[in-house]
Amino acid sequence: MNRIFLIGNLTRDPELTETSSGVQICRFSIAVSRNYTGADGERKTDFFNCIAWRGLAETISRYTSKGKKVAVMGSVEIREYEDRDGNKRTAVDINVQDVEFLSPKTADAEQPTTSTDTQKRKPKPQLQSFDDDGDIPF
Repeated sequence: MNRIFLIGNLTRDPELTETSSGVQICRFSIAVSRNYTGADGERKTDFFNCIAWRGLAETISRYTSKGKKVAVMGSVEIREYEDRDGNKRTAVDINVQDVEFLSPKTADAEQPTTSTDTQKRKPKPQLQSFDDDGDIPF
């Protein structure tokens, strides 16, 4: 079984592109701190390249940015290629199948951006004051 679960922070803004056939791809990387310290007393951090496809790619690109914390579930893909000099290289990617956004929403994201949004919002109902004279009504 090839499953991986990671929680980390985006190291850069996600890059949304399309294949020649029109399928959306989102590439991003996350930094994941290890849960132990090294001999020098500092925590080590691992960096993972992630790839999401189609609707999930668009969602990640729209709702995340550099520094945001995410939980990623997917599978590990190892691919081999040749670089410009003809040397064989190995790359490890996380093929993202699900993501959970863990950073709280910012105040900017919650504010309506147009007057149409403001008009669609209904005003909150005002509560009536309650006069408690101490009598139980039942």
